[in-house]
Order: sequence, then C-alpha cells, then structure tokens
Amino acid sequence: MAEPVKGPASYFPSIEAKYGKKIDEWMKILKKLKVEKHMEMVSYLKSEYGMGHGHANALVAYFRAEQDK
Repeated sequence: MAEPVKGPASYFPSIEAKYGKKIDEWMKILKKLKVEKHMEMVSYLKSEYGMGHGHANALVAYFRAEQDK
C-alpha cells in the first residue's frame, strides 16, 4: 500500500482541479517571477490567479524546497 502524500504536495490534486494548470506549469510560473521572498510569491499567486492562501503557500513552499536541493 502506498504511503499517503504529505506536506505541500498533498494539495496538488486539488490545486490542479481548481485552477486548471498542472503543477509543472505552476513551477514554471514561479521560476519566472522576479520576487524572491516567500510571501511575495504567495501574494502574486493570490492576486494574479485568484488562488487561495493555502494553495498558494503550498506551491511556493514546494517550489522553494525544490530550488534548495
């Protein structure tokens, strides 16, 4: 039996369903941003795409963790 997905990635199915973009598309959008602070990135997703705070925060947290690898 597969382990349940935890952390920011647990939001991915609902993000894709609600906002109509695949996660790799969101990662490309975040990569092109000219801002670096976590909350600036969250605010951008909220204002430009109408994303809820939890979903935006999950995407940014995942994106930033991947950039640190």
